[in-house]
Amino acid sequence: MKVKGGEALTDCLHEILSNYSTPAFVFDENEVIRRSEMIRDILGEISLCYSIKANPFLIPALLPEVDYLEVCSPGELSICTALKVPPEKIIYSGLQKGAEDINEALRYGAAIITAESEMQYELIHESAVRSEVRTDVILRLSSGNQFGMSADSVERILADRDDRVNIAGLHYFAGTGRHKLSKQREELKMLSEFMGNLREKYGIELPMLEYGPGLPFPYFTDEDFSDTLLPLKEIADDLTEAGKTCRLSVEMGRFLASSCGYYLTSVRDVKKTGDTNWCIVDGGINHVNYYGQMMGMKIPLITHYRNGECAGDSEDEKWTVCGSLCTINDILVRALPLNDPKPGDILVFKNIGAYSVTEAIGLFLSRTLPQIIACRDGRVRMLRDYRESWEINIPMD
Repeated sequence: MKVKGGEALTDCLHEILSNYSTPAFVFDENEVIRRSEMIRDILGEISLCYSIKANPFLIPALLPEVDYLEVCSPGELSICTALKVPPEKIIYSGLQKGAEDINEALRYGAAIITAESEMQYELIHESAVRSEVRTDVILRLSSGNQFGMSADSVERILADRDDRVNIAGLHYFAGTGRHKLSKQREELKMLSEFMGNLREKYGIELPMLEYGPGLPFPYFTDEDFSDTLLPLKEIADDLTEAGKTCRLSVEMGRFLASSCGYYLTSVRDVKKTGDTNWCIVDGGINHVNYYGQMMGMKIPLITHYRNGECAGDSEDEKWTVCGSLCTINDILVRALPLNDPKPGDILVFKNIGAYSVTEAIGLFLSRTLPQIIACRDGRVRMLRDYRESWEINIPMD
C-alpha cells in the first residue's frame, strides 16, 4: 500500500511506539497548527471558526490560531470554562438549548449565541433582559434539515426585535463531507442575496455570516491526497465575494482537524478460518469511526510497525482486521495487505484527528477508553490516561 499524507508525526513516533501502550490516539499539534495557518492564508481576511465537536483535545493548540470556537452543548461550554477559553471567542450553538444553558452562556460572556428557532430566540431574549446583558445573536437559517429555522421565522424575529438583543447576522450549515462544490457556491450566493433583502426590508445591519461549507477530507486509499486543501482553494473566490457583503466567518471541524490524528492499536491474535485471514487488535469500532466507512469496506491509510520499524505491505496476503468487541460488526478493515502480522505489532491508522476520539461508541461493552497523547516540537505528553468505562455503566441502586 502506498503511504500518503500524515507523515508529520515521524519525529515523535519512535518514542510513542517505545514508551506508550495501546490503544491510543495521538494528535500532532504541529500539523493542526500548520494546516490552520495554510487555511488562513487561503481565507485572507475571512474569520476562521473551529467546531470543537470535531476534537476538543485540540482546543489548546488551536485557540491562538482561530477567531472563534463553535460550542454546541453545555458540556462543551464546560470544557471551555475549564480551559479558560476567552468568552469573546465563543459562538454558542446547538440545536437544543434550554433557559439554564443560555443563562450559563450569558454568565460566561459568550460572544455570540445562535438561535435555532423562534422559541430559542425568545429564551435568549428573556435571559438577556432578565440578566441585563446585551448579547449578540445570530439566527440559524435551515438548509432543510432539523437545524435552524425557516426564512419566514427569521423575518418574524426581525420584525418584532428590540434593541435589548443585538441580532448580528445569520448562521448556515448544510452538512459535512460535501464534494459537489456547486452547492457551496449556490449557498453563498443565496445567503448574500437573502441578507441584502433583510437589511433593506427591516433596516438592520446584519453584519455577520457564520458559514459552514462542510468541505470534504480524503480518508481512504482510493482517494486523492495530492492536495487536501484543494476544495477550499476552489471556493476561495466565492468566499471572498460573500465576504464583501458581510463579516464572514468560516466554520470548520473535519476539514481542519483530520490530518493531525493517528490511532495506534496492537495486534493481539492472528488466525485463519476458511479463506479468511483474521488479525485481532486491542482496539475496535468503539474507537475508530471514519466518515463514509461501513463495516470496514473502505481502507484508510494504515502503517504496520514491528519492533518500532515499518513492516511493509504484502502483495499476496489480505487480512481482515477486527477489534476486541463481542460483536460481528467489529470489523475495522477488510482485505488489508499486511506482511505476516504477529502479536505485538502495531497498526497506525492515519487522518483520524476528527470525531473518532469522541464520536465512536466508547462505552459499548465497557472496554477501557484509550490513552490520548499529544506531540509538538518533538515533545510527547499525555492529555488523558486510560479511563475505565465500566464505572460509568454500573446502574445505581
